[in-house]
Amino acid sequence: MCGIIAYFGNEKTENMNEKRELFLKLSKLIRHRGPDWNGIYEDYKNKVFIGHERLSIVSPESGSQPIISDDNLQVLSVNGEIYNYKELYNNTLLNKYTCSSKSDCEVIMHLYREFGKDTAKMLDGIYGFVLYNQVSGEVYIARDPIGIIPLYIGWNSTGELMVASECKSLVEVCNRIIVFPPGHSLTFNVKSLPTEETISFNKFYNPLFRDTEKTFERIENDEDIEATTKKIRESLEVAVEKRLMADVPFGVLLSGGLDSSLIASITSRLIKEKPINSWSNNLHSFSIGLKGAPDLIAAKKVADFLGTVHHEFHFTVTEGIDAIRDLIWHLETYDVTTIRASTPMYLLSRKVKSLGIKMVLSGEGADEVFGGYLYFHQAPTDEEFHKECISRVDNLHHFDCLRANKSTMAWGVEARVPFLDQSFLNTVMTIDPKVKMRDSREKWGLRKAFDTPENPYLPEDILWRQKEQFSDGVGYSWIDSLKSYAESMVSDIEFQARKSEDSHLRTHEAVWYKNIYDELFKTELPIKRWIPRTDWNGVGYDPSGRAQQIHENSC
Repeated sequence: MCGIIAYFGNEKTENMNEKRELFLKLSKLIRHRGPDWNGIYEDYKNKVFIGHERLSIVSPESGSQPIISDDNLQVLSVNGEIYNYKELYNNTLLNKYTCSSKSDCEVIMHLYREFGKDTAKMLDGIYGFVLYNQVSGEVYIARDPIGIIPLYIGWNSTGELMVASECKSLVEVCNRIIVFPPGHSLTFNVKSLPTEETISFNKFYNPLFRDTEKTFERIENDEDIEATTKKIRESLEVAVEKRLMADVPFGVLLSGGLDSSLIASITSRLIKEKPINSWSNNLHSFSIGLKGAPDLIAAKKVADFLGTVHHEFHFTVTEGIDAIRDLIWHLETYDVTTIRASTPMYLLSRKVKSLGIKMVLSGEGADEVFGGYLYFHQAPTDEEFHKECISRVDNLHHFDCLRANKSTMAWGVEARVPFLDQSFLNTVMTIDPKVKMRDSREKWGLRKAFDTPENPYLPEDILWRQKEQFSDGVGYSWIDSLKSYAESMVSDIEFQARKSEDSHLRTHEAVWYKNIYDELFKTELPIKRWIPRTDWNGVGYDPSGRAQQIHENSC
């Protein structure tokens, strides 16, 4: 992954040399996303700048961006990975074009020449990109279906338009910023820039599971269950395999929970069958927590079982608290649960980068897809369970996708998330909730899919381990200490005053995070908050899994 930024001026734009200096300054603010190289394209006539901060994962010795077509017609800046680029060249484009840059992303330019606005729907991958035709002035921008890659768009007071991977590149000049919606594209001409009022996004991602007429497929018997769980297993294995496209050292984030452990197990098997590159003969796994944390114990057991080269790191509560301010600057949110879970991931990513690893696989998304959070036990009906899964997936770009991407990219490490593969989502999102939650065990169908005693993927107690949210699993005292520290930073008087201004600020911890955010970002961004379904009977407001009574160590 990388960082992208683009600027589009208008008739009011003056002194392009000064604009260029400002553009370089703003691009530098996201250089942590791409520490390997940077590039800039400039079109003074049409008042356009397009920049790229590169993290080289595929073809590190070439593939620098922005990519300019051989005929100098198109300019492309991409943050992402296109997993099906070879198939697109061979089958969709019928070998009409060749890849001159060795970048998996170059195929976007060729697709646009042939298929125009339908380009994004053909891509299997994760991405945010800007494509510009310097002759016609047409601009085409798109973001991947789930929003794994962050992307924002903003305007200044004179109507100039900017796009960037992170808000921090926009807040200095834009007085209005919005999230570029996942699964959408945008086309406009530089001669007539859209405003926030006139902008018209094109929705290209319309999966069947969002069809209100088609809810989920009922499972009637054991044969159906066996067939369903087999599809889950095979589809996830394919999703992992396509994400092993890399020419640099990579590893797996291993918390010891079900999701990351399964990704580690599948990756380990694939590497043993066929080494991916010269760096991948030994799979490295990484975990972090307070000393004695339940996740560390489980992760070590998984690593020993799989035979990975395991790296266990510890952090202290003080080290975590000291990182909060920098973390909020990277995350660009004040959501409580996102900050709680991002802190150990942010600290771990720094350790991972220090060991020379540039890409990791991670287990984000499984809880949204399978209803794995403990509050799902309280779903009043199967229909409500299913709708909540869809809602969680639709909002991933505000929460777990944002956390996984920005926590790792803060240190120039790319996280790939197989559970959010498009084909995998098509397979599992319409599964009967009675398979997802069964025998009082969340994610039952996922567990059953990999319950193969004759050739086990994981130790049985890990495969059937209760859901432990990452912010809890790194050590129960982590959240407890955050709450205590926040109470020392925010007086009761201030808390009551802030709460009266914003009813969502329901704790001292929430106020503390919001105070830091307000100091760092002067422009209010569209921030959402992760909270359980408190309208379901017995579900508490606090996002910690331990707040739910079904947790084995509920508090």
